Amino acid sequence: MRRPANVSSPVHLPPFQQLLDEHARDVHRFLTATVGPVEADDCYQETWIAALRAYPRLRDASNLRSWIITVAHRKAIDHLRARARQATPVEHLPDRPASPAQEPEHAAHIQDGLWDRVRELPPKQRTALALRFVLDAGYEEISAAMGTSEDAARRNVHEALKRLRTEYQHD
Repeated sequence: MRRPANVSSPVHLPPFQQLLDEHARDVHRFLTATVGPVEADDCYQETWIAALRAYPRLRDASNLRSWIITVAHRKAIDHLRARARQATPVEHLPDRPASPAQEPEHAAHIQDGLWDRVRELPPKQRTALALRFVLDAGYEEISAAMGTSEDAARRNVHEALKRLRTEYQHD
């Protein structure tokens, strides 16, 4: 008996635990590089919860690593956007609002390490750099995870490295 043309054949998915076992370390390393070590654990848990919910509906199991990194990337973006919307408590209100370019007083302490500087990069550059050098992902995988072209993935890595080199030379 033939299947109707509009019904796709079921995708064979490995058990979810196998996906978790194979990619847990890479997901955590990527999130640590992207959002920082403190927030990485929360994003990590949110990534796997979202993946567990979506897993049964997955239509293509050909590249599960890229799929789970894409989920992690989206959770990192959600986290960074939520963090940007949070108010920063202060003891006294200033007479005038601070300009967006001003940094908090403790920012000088944060800028000591390389990954702190990476986290200051624009989100697309930061993500591309983390995928490339933390997970050793190729440009095809970076483009799949970020939903961009391979040329855009290459450009994001290039611009991130250029910016990091420039900032380190001025220190």
